Amino acid sequence: MPTTPMLSSTEEQEKLLEDALSIVKAQAFQMKRCLDKNKLMDGLKHASNMLGELRTSLLSPKSYYELYMAISDEMGHLELYLVDEFTKGRKVADLYELVQYAGNIVPRLYLLVTVGVVYIKSNESCRKDIIKDLVEMCRGVQHPLRGLFLRNYLLQCTRNILPDAEEEVGSGKSLGESHIRNTQRHLEESSGCGSGTIQDSMDFILLNFAEMNKLWVRMQHQGHSKDREKRERERQELRILVGTNLVRLSQLECVDVERFKKSVLPGILEQAVSCKDAIAQEYLMECLIQVFPDEFHLQTLNSFLQACAELHQSVNVKNIIIALIDRLALFAQREDGPGIPDNIQLFDIFSEQVALVIQARQEMPAEDVVALQVSLINLALKCYPDKVDYVDKVLETAVDVFQKLGIETIDHNTTVAKELAKLLKIPIDNYNNLIVVLQLQHFQPLMDYFDFTARRNMAAYLIENALEHNVLIPTQEQVDQVLSVVSTLVTDQRDQQQAEDDPEDFAEEQGLMGRFIHLLQSESPDQQYLILNTARKHFGAGGNKRIKFTLPPIIFAAYQLAFQYWEIREQDEKWEKKCQKIFQFCHQTISALIKAELAELPLRLFLQGAIAAGIVAFENHESVAYEFLSQAFSLYEDEISDSKAQLAAITLIISTLQQMSCFGDDNYEPLRTQCALAASKLLKKPDQCRGVCMVAHLFWSGKNLASKGEELRDGKRVVECLKKALKIANQCMDPAAQVQLFVEVLNHYTYFYEKGNDQVCADSRLVSLKKLEIVVTYSIMFVTPLELLVFSDNGANFEPVDW
Repeated sequence: MPTTPMLSSTEEQEKLLEDALSIVKAQAFQMKRCLDKNKLMDGLKHASNMLGELRTSLLSPKSYYELYMAISDEMGHLELYLVDEFTKGRKVADLYELVQYAGNIVPRLYLLVTVGVVYIKSNESCRKDIIKDLVEMCRGVQHPLRGLFLRNYLLQCTRNILPDAEEEVGSGKSLGESHIRNTQRHLEESSGCGSGTIQDSMDFILLNFAEMNKLWVRMQHQGHSKDREKRERERQELRILVGTNLVRLSQLECVDVERFKKSVLPGILEQAVSCKDAIAQEYLMECLIQVFPDEFHLQTLNSFLQACAELHQSVNVKNIIIALIDRLALFAQREDGPGIPDNIQLFDIFSEQVALVIQARQEMPAEDVVALQVSLINLALKCYPDKVDYVDKVLETAVDVFQKLGIETIDHNTTVAKELAKLLKIPIDNYNNLIVVLQLQHFQPLMDYFDFTARRNMAAYLIENALEHNVLIPTQEQVDQVLSVVSTLVTDQRDQQQAEDDPEDFAEEQGLMGRFIHLLQSESPDQQYLILNTARKHFGAGGNKRIKFTLPPIIFAAYQLAFQYWEIREQDEKWEKKCQKIFQFCHQTISALIKAELAELPLRLFLQGAIAAGIVAFENHESVAYEFLSQAFSLYEDEISDSKAQLAAITLIISTLQQMSCFGDDNYEPLRTQCALAASKLLKKPDQCRGVCMVAHLFWSGKNLASKGEELRDGKRVVECLKKALKIANQCMDPAAQVQLFVEVLNHYTYFYEKGNDQVCADSRLVSLKKLEIVVTYSIMFVTPLELLVFSDNGANFEPVDW
């Protein structure tokens, strides 16, 4: 049988495996045939021949595993036969000695394990010595692949026969190492053999684990260096063989916390650290975390984390620690679990040990360091949700790490930036309260490490969270703090890109800030005024592109504040002076919009302010309202040139004046006259006609102090406006537009007639003129008869005219 390793192609592997399996099948058949005829020695001979196929070095680990599983299944038949024979009285000890004379060591040891297990099942009193003998004799196979599978076979065969019982100790005495040694020595001296205890099982599995780990690591150093990646893949395929030892240890019922702390964990960590192999260390530490109970890990945190600091530099310690943190965090949240014991300061232990690990591993990438902090902050929030200082401590650690690494700016496209963003979003999503996030003193310093794009994205995320959960910001200091944190959305930054932002994205971001301003609310009106001043200070520095989104909400919030003072006027003696100050504040803020070369928006804000000043009857409120309206007129005359915009603006001004009733005659008349002049001076005749018609309503439904809030109902002035509108319509050259204007004027006549304006009925000449214009115009445009509603000659009734 060839024993020299050689590389094989896939086809060759399949052929070699097929040949080996055919031999196994043939020898297994002969073995079973002999056993059926009670020819045990011949059966053992065929079993040895079958096991001889496991001596090969030509198969890959995957193919060798298939061969091993096929042979293991066949060996099960031999074990069942031997158990049956020995129950009938056959001597086991003789056979145990006999199989040790097999010609080759690999078949010899497989047979020895099989017979030894049967020996133990037939006579447990010698279990201790036999399992010790078996694990020691397996040292005879030092080939990594063959040795690994041999020891795995030993572990699998003994999985149900290992001793799992406490030792007999004196009453009231603890189960310490000295007592274990004394008891073992007593048993050895008295009989030289014994059934064994839990300590023997632990020693057996730990020894087997240590030897398997050595064999597994040795595979890395065999063969040519160019095959290194291939060997690493093969080792990854075989790692479960080594991990099975740890699984078996965890299944022993008598392995409690004390034994785990004193015997099991030190033995495993010693092997993991001393092997100095990155693949083995990473797998063993992860396996250790997964297979043992959380209660064990809680009691051995320091030992485990200290070992992590001693691992090979290429080991990804981050994943190991994160796995442990996440597991314990879930344990702490289990409803049916005992939770974290009070005597274990879980966060403090992890925080201290993680810091030592980072210090010991100077080459650890920054993203791994931040990832560790992400797990720590998750641990703090899950296990200690009320401890805000724990979260801030994690953020502080991250700041210190960046300072030590000399990092000044983190690009948003890097892995570090993604991990840092995850770190900062965790408290935001967990607390869902911007006020609590502001209590984290190191949140903003850590956020400042981002570049402009990442800071802007994080600021938008923070604002969206506040809007989603409707978090109110009730104090001036908090407003100042939060606007400093999200300054990338408030003002231009030094590291901001010179390229133009996408208009839609920019508008969306600023829209968020506009909505956020409505969350700046305090129950105290005086505090609310300070809040608005602080917000005005921040947003006013945002530049012309931003203030059109952010200043209007501040102005409307100020108008609302004026109404609040009006409602509590009986409790606050100085409410009038405060209202005067609020409108001055609004006037100045709107003026800032005018300086930004905006016209229509400031005009609307001035008109809204005029309405508010007219309702909130503080001292001198009439003058304030007049000033706001006059400012709107000034904007209309100086800044608005487009004809459509002019018509819309004068419509707003007229509508605003019509709603107000705070003016005396000395103020109301100039404003009304100014509206009429502005309407008659519009560029286009149709606009003039419509504007003058709207002015007519000021003379009818307008109110002032002299009318005591009642409508003026000046029918004569109304008719004068309508006459002028009709005259302007008559001057229009476009027939279609002229007809439309006549109909609109007719609608106004109808409206005022129904409202009881007797001056409309008396103007028969006007009615006749209007009827004539409509009829002529329609006769030009249409050839089919039309039915048109017009006034009768007396102007008092309507009648259809069939053309």
